[in-house]
Amino acid sequence: MTHDDDPADPRVDNSFNDDSSRFSGRLKRYAKVGTSVGGLAAQVVGSRVFGLGLDRGRHSSELKNALGGLKGPLMKAAQILATIPDALPKEYAEELRQLQSNAPEMGWLFVKRRMQNELGPGWQKKFARFEQKAAAAASLGQVHEAESHDGARLACKLQYPDMISAVEADLTQLGILFGIYRRYDKAIDPSNVHKELAERLREELDYLREAQNMKLYRHMLQDEKKVFIPKDVPELTTRRLLTMNWLEGEPLLDFIQNHESDQDARNQVAMNMFRAWYVPFYDYGVIHGDPHLGNYSIRKNGDVNLLDFGCIRVFDPSFVKGVIDLYYALEQNDEALAVQAYESWGFDLSNREMLDILNIWAQFLYGPLLQDRKRTIVDDHKGGAYGAGIAYKVHQELRRIGGVKPPREFVLMDRAAVGLGSVFMHLKAEVNWHQLFHDLIGDFDYAALQARQSVALQQCDLFPPSLTE
Repeated sequence: MTHDDDPADPRVDNSFNDDSSRFSGRLKRYAKVGTSVGGLAAQVVGSRVFGLGLDRGRHSSELKNALGGLKGPLMKAAQILATIPDALPKEYAEELRQLQSNAPEMGWLFVKRRMQNELGPGWQKKFARFEQKAAAAASLGQVHEAESHDGARLACKLQYPDMISAVEADLTQLGILFGIYRRYDKAIDPSNVHKELAERLREELDYLREAQNMKLYRHMLQDEKKVFIPKDVPELTTRRLLTMNWLEGEPLLDFIQNHESDQDARNQVAMNMFRAWYVPFYDYGVIHGDPHLGNYSIRKNGDVNLLDFGCIRVFDPSFVKGVIDLYYALEQNDEALAVQAYESWGFDLSNREMLDILNIWAQFLYGPLLQDRKRTIVDDHKGGAYGAGIAYKVHQELRRIGGVKPPREFVLMDRAAVGLGSVFMHLKAEVNWHQLFHDLIGDFDYAALQARQSVALQQCDLFPPSLTE
């Protein structure tokens, strides 16, 4: 056995060999999580329970470094928490947002071994060029630029080793953390949140599924000339390696800085982003559930590249109908229609106060769509996280009446809405959101949505979920 094949070498991925190796990987993960995060957690407990001082700036930076080194779901969960308004103190949110596209990368030795695992010996001969340094590194994998023998630029997304073990171990840890959270804060029952995160994270580990998701998005957005989707290279793609064509663009914040005085350019990007996310949802019942800054780039003319398709949610058409029904309920002050919408998603409205509290959040999210005029996404925004004040008010009210158990579908739906709202705020976009929305829903046809979704999923070998799963 060569050193490169040594199963005891932590740089070698043996997570797919058998159940015992996965179990061993989980045990190692538990120990690593405890070592990296336990001390930091103890600092927080000490500050809250014993009144000890805590340097939030330093502690948040240490937490980011610890999670970045761990990779995997805990880092992914940190990214999600960093995008939810008021979920974390400002210092933590700012540090953890950096994990979205600037995570610590793994070295060339790791890359060579992982690539050999996926494409076999002599894998480098399959490329005319393969960059040793990663172009981007995130929670579950990192991207390397490469070139095919016919001169095409490629992006190779390579999964970190032992991610199956990491996912299962971290999901167990997250379940424990959610349980502790539930003991001292009854506002939100996180059990469905955990179920949704678990299913989506497991899907994200399968890059063959992500290639199917990319195909689905090319189908759904084929008529959107200002949105670009990469195409996978099947012969260079496996469950742990996704190779696709390279899309040229610049990060959103760089685009904003370069177009600070060009309101029209920033408005156009906002409109392109709106359609990139919501044409699939209202026409096909599909949402891209991960709108953080590392998952898209902007072309020089304002067109949008979507870059990551691991976190995709397919909704039952009845859920989409409920979203539109709630819009009309708010517009027409129709309480019966609002109740019908919420209950169709699984909300328990036996306490009638729940309706009023849910409507506080709904009025915030739907507010820009209800006003037929050009406006920013939040007219009265005066700084801070998008929706933070409203989220805090809703949280307090939910705690007062005993809490709520959000349906699983809302984890990614709300994340997409809040994440895109933050993007529109960064752009300082001034758009008629009402008109954009009505251009999408038109005369909504439930049967037509069912038919479109069925055809699209069949073509991509994907399957629709049940709303009651």
